[in-house]
Amino acid sequence: MLRLVVPKGSLEEQTLSLLEAADLPLRRSSDRDYHGTVEDPRIERVSILRPQEIPRYVEEGFFDLGITGRDWVEETEADVEILTDLSYSGRASGGVVRIVLALPNESPIERADQLPANSKISTEYPTITQRAFEKLGIPVRIFTSYGATEAKVPEIVDAIVELTETGSTLRRHGMKIVETLLESQTVLIANRASVADAMKRQAMRDIQTLLLGALAARGKVLVKLNVAEADLDRVLEILPAMKSPTISRLSAEHDFAVETVVEKTRINTLIPQLKERGATDIIELPISKIVP
Repeated sequence: MLRLVVPKGSLEEQTLSLLEAADLPLRRSSDRDYHGTVEDPRIERVSILRPQEIPRYVEEGFFDLGITGRDWVEETEADVEILTDLSYSGRASGGVVRIVLALPNESPIERADQLPANSKISTEYPTITQRAFEKLGIPVRIFTSYGATEAKVPEIVDAIVELTETGSTLRRHGMKIVETLLESQTVLIANRASVADAMKRQAMRDIQTLLLGALAARGKVLVKLNVAEADLDRVLEILPAMKSPTISRLSAEHDFAVETVVEKTRINTLIPQLKERGATDIIELPISKIVP
């Protein structure tokens, strides 16, 4: 039913891992194959293409559904529907990356609106750059870059507009970030005509639910324990929960079963503390999805 396109390159491994966690594993004859299948009646076929290309191909209807960066939706100005953020790209908090204006450290410029007219800028994002400086009322000369953008300063251009997660690569090349032009995340996008089709729209919602459920479960575990009524409050004092712990009375009159979802990074200190406060039969279980 749905033709899905996913990104090749830096997002490829993370995207395929997410599909696997969502019980939508991609099957290919080899890792170099650009096409594959998912054993799910809602997905007709899957292709793997560069994220830069995906928004336009989804807009044109070659695919119903795609995963790409919000930056490329903005850059291509593709008329697609963004269904949801999929915050898993890169190492930055919440999967957010930034498109930034950067200049050499020795430059006196501290803001984008201080850039002199007709400055030369190298970037992989000419549309986003042009739009940002038109808004500032500053004419600039933009040179499209096809890689190693930071290497073009200062011999060829005055500044660059570049994608960054932490800014560390720019700093290593003697550059400073003076302004963020756009924040970007991985997004799930859809062809507008496909969204208007009731059957396809429901299939898209199903896929979205599975993907978001798998993302929500990352880094979390389920903790189950038993505790006597006399110790219940002391245990609940330190027990985190997404909303509130689930508490059930056991057959023994004064004992309770408690379960909740906990960040995996906290579990190594939490379990001994629970034990000290009277919890027994503590079980830690992996979680594959959390669907609110």
